[in-house]
Amino acid sequence: MTVLSRTTLRRVSILGIAATLLVLSGCSSDTSDDIASSIVRTTTSIAGAGVMGLARDTASACPTPTAADAGAGPTVTRQVAHTAGTAEVPSDPARIVVLDSASMDAVCALGLWERVVGAATGVDSPQPSYLGFGISEIPSVGPVSAPDVAAIKAAAPDLILGSSPASADLYGQLTGIAPTVFAGSDPVYWKSQFALAGQALGRSAAAAAALDDYQRDARELGESLNSAQTQASVVRFDSDSLNIEGPASFSGQILSDVGVRRPPAQRLTDTVTAEVPADDLSAAEGDLIYVLFDGPNGLKYGTEVMKSDQWHDLGAPSGNRVFVAEDEIWNGNGMTAARAVLDDLQHTLNGYAS
Repeated sequence: MTVLSRTTLRRVSILGIAATLLVLSGCSSDTSDDIASSIVRTTTSIAGAGVMGLARDTASACPTPTAADAGAGPTVTRQVAHTAGTAEVPSDPARIVVLDSASMDAVCALGLWERVVGAATGVDSPQPSYLGFGISEIPSVGPVSAPDVAAIKAAAPDLILGSSPASADLYGQLTGIAPTVFAGSDPVYWKSQFALAGQALGRSAAAAAALDDYQRDARELGESLNSAQTQASVVRFDSDSLNIEGPASFSGQILSDVGVRRPPAQRLTDTVTAEVPADDLSAAEGDLIYVLFDGPNGLKYGTEVMKSDQWHDLGAPSGNRVFVAEDEIWNGNGMTAARAVLDDLQHTLNGYAS
């Protein structure tokens, strides 16, 4: 493996990981929100693994607005078939309510986030941090798991965009407010879901162009990194287990687009993920290992495993070739997240953790 020069890491806020590390160190606060709002700290490594994305420029995550499809106009509407039915949507929506992070990723990728007048919010943060600060300031219309229909109506949208209904009766309630499109929620199909979101937003051509540009850039990145010479492992810790993220997972698809090979034990064909036995971590091995943590409990368990002798018996940890990925990106769903994974690969695929 050749070694690429590394961009100098600069001081940034990594609120979720920093807060969890403080908890693991014995620090406490009245609420996790207090911790997240008051702690700004640089975390360059976790259990000897280099943390990626410290210098990520979220200010430019969303591009300038893309052009509406040909023939768009104030009174023009179009039929869009989606996972919950068919909707007659405006050709160039001006007031958008977004119901989940995958849909927000699509809106961001097409440059329309400033048209969002309300957005459902997550548990740990208003919106994924990789989408930038501005999106986190969009007014909330309740949690993703139970959107507030009254708040959505008050936002007066002309389009409601989501991935899948949070409840059986939600779609019927929302269609009485504005045209509603659900693009699908399985990251295995993230590209087709992005294309459908683009259609709902009146940006079919822009979405197709974005997908073409992504595929070209992924291929060119792989060529520049000689990616076919690397077998990369991707694993994710939850509260009590370690799982392989296979080729069909979100990050697995991007690795494939770049031309990165997977270790034999990770070339899953019948499932998206597979558990690694606790008494035999060999399936986690690779020329390098990308590690994801499923929340604070995943970080706690993963840190314990990554400090163990069994983990350090693997070649990648002993060779300083383990990198911690942002879970909301590598386990994400959308074009903006995919672009962020490409950036991570560019800086790490043939490198060593500092």
